[in-house]
Amino acid sequence: MKLGISSDLAHTSPEEWANKHKNLGLKCVNFPVTYEAGRETYMAYKQEADKAGLVIAEVGVWRNTLAADSKEREKWINYAINQLKMADEIGALCCVNVAGTPFGPRWDGGYRENFSKEAWDMTVRMVQEIIDTAKPKKAKYSIESMPWMIPSSPEEYARLINDVNRSEFGAHLDVVNMITSPEKYFFNDQFLDKCFSILKGQVHSCHLKDIKLKEEYTFQLQECACGQGTLDINHFAELATKENPDMPMIIEHLNTDEEYFESIKYVQKRLGLSK
Repeated sequence: MKLGISSDLAHTSPEEWANKHKNLGLKCVNFPVTYEAGRETYMAYKQEADKAGLVIAEVGVWRNTLAADSKEREKWINYAINQLKMADEIGALCCVNVAGTPFGPRWDGGYRENFSKEAWDMTVRMVQEIIDTAKPKKAKYSIESMPWMIPSSPEEYARLINDVNRSEFGAHLDVVNMITSPEKYFFNDQFLDKCFSILKGQVHSCHLKDIKLKEEYTFQLQECACGQGTLDINHFAELATKENPDMPMIIEHLNTDEEYFESIKYVQKRLGLSK
């Protein structure tokens, strides 16, 4: 596996950005700029990543490509297409988004309609349109697994891959996002086994974080930093490495660079990773 973080880290140049990640012992990165920065800028970041020996794991979209308003939806689909084109040009492993939703005010919110046939069909068509227009040669387009929208389980992800029916579509695995029940929480080692079994050969990048059970009623789970919860991180890393010896595992959702530094040290020590 190759460890990375979702933070861009405070920096003033592509060279400083790449060297900061390298000096922390990281082996992969999330790309810090969008296609809107211009080719000269994003290629400068790509070149510095290459010089530092950093794999570009992910290019993010993070826009509502299923927005209810047709003009907004078209705008964000075009944004995703251009992000995927850039991802392919810079040699990123995947370009990732969440499915999005037209069914409520929050673009990544949970709504009953997210699991309707209408939502499913819209998601399949949207992914196909992005891929068919961008025509990536190497980079995969991916939809991150989510608790309350497609795909919310490994079975659902496998079905989505089948229905999209494009070789350029692959899985982006955020296991914590799919731990939504006592069974999955208390037996997360078994759930990890299921994820990698069902999605074998399809996983191109993983997010790394932890999860803990809150004491309040009813059943409430809270995402947290690695080591503060009960996720079997060692087993996660073993399975990810078995899937791909160079699998990116991206630490995410911390608040400051300092918190990322601490998490990097913890994960490196726990997994026996050399700096």
